[in-house]
Amino acid sequence: QLHLVESGGGLVQPGGSLRLSCADAGFSLETYAIGWFRQAPGQERKAIACISPYTDNTFYTEGMRGRFTISRDNAKNTVSLQMNGLKPEETGIYYCAAAGGCRLDRTAFGTWGQGTQVTVSS
Repeated sequence: QLHLVESGGGLVQPGGSLRLSCADAGFSLETYAIGWFRQAPGQERKAIACISPYTDNTFYTEGMRGRFTISRDNAKNTVSLQMNGLKPEETGIYYCAAAGGCRLDRTAFGTWGQGTQVTVSS
């Protein structure tokens, strides 16, 4: 079975940066569309970005492009989310998820990691 594991979360000051990683021990992530999502306290889980299988086309929610960057490292079998200029309202649990193709919609993704906590605070 596909088991996605997120890492890289933690506490960061406003304006700071974090790099999150999504990995799987047994399956090649190159064959899947991988999305990153954020669930803030008391809010619905929302898409940030997605990267397509094989071609590595990238898609971003409006406002995320340029400040957040999604990428693959197939040698490490990981998909990363580089986050710059973080804001307090972007505190939440960050998840990666797998699907056959990219949609910026959580309902299109059937396999999810457990999430990693990101806290943006002074």
